[in-house]
Amino acid sequence: MRSSNPVFSRRGFSRDNGYAGFNTAPQAGGAAVGTQGNPYAQPQAGNPYAQNPYAQQGAQYGAPPQAPAATGRMTIDDVILRTGTTLGTLIVTAALAWALLPVDDANISRSYGIAIGAGLIGMVLALVQSFKRKASPALILSYAALEGVFLGVVSSVVDNRIASGAAMQAVIGTMAVFAAVLVAYKAGWIRVNRRFYGFVMAAALGFILLMAVNLLFAVFGGGDGLGFRSGPLGIVFGVIGILLGAAFLALDFKQVEDGIAYGAPREEAWLAAFGLTMTLVWIYMEFLRLISILNSSD
Repeated sequence: MRSSNPVFSRRGFSRDNGYAGFNTAPQAGGAAVGTQGNPYAQPQAGNPYAQNPYAQQGAQYGAPPQAPAATGRMTIDDVILRTGTTLGTLIVTAALAWALLPVDDANISRSYGIAIGAGLIGMVLALVQSFKRKASPALILSYAALEGVFLGVVSSVVDNRIASGAAMQAVIGTMAVFAAVLVAYKAGWIRVNRRFYGFVMAAALGFILLMAVNLLFAVFGGGDGLGFRSGPLGIVFGVIGILLGAAFLALDFKQVEDGIAYGAPREEAWLAAFGLTMTLVWIYMEFLRLISILNSSD
């Protein structure tokens, strides 16, 4: 199971063998297939989950473990609980930042400085967790708390100085995207496979590269850079960013599904929560940016 949102992941879906989670549903009567398809059942050195009794069962019989949930094995309840804890931490710190860091003319510079500092530290923590082999709940919750401070100030600025109600609109939009992708994924309308993963990764890297170039031009050339984040182009790229976020959600759902099916350890639920939180933050920020562009162009 990967450690985070695919933009920050160096290993793809499986920590141990790349695309082990794609199109690897074990077939009846084939032990070898079960071993290759289950990233938690690799009978080889270096696999931290090789001693998982449910994973060994899956490798032996060539199928994902179907045993009842037991202590030490990740369940959907674990994922929901950890995700709720992470998002709850983010929401609380965002609300505190909104209330305690005013964005009026006299205080906006100080509030911006605190928000940017929190955002940068949060980004560093996210990268550290992304490259760790195991989940660190303290690291994940610290990231969520700092990201909440950043989002609270940015949301307050947009809501109070650009478009009243923008924050709530962005929240509703994010929830709508989450619900739509979940329904589409469960209905089988979205099929997450190698091709899907490769396309999303290529699109995400291209998107981030363009945004980085735009930022550099804005910093050194002034104005809006190349215009990718303002005007008509900004609207187009805002929609693209939201669609990419929806694709990330499908990848996250696939990870959770594979982790539960193949007997991932319970601590993997923290990684699922981390990835989902990062994806939801991405979508929220793209909605907020799109709303601010639309209102600035009026």
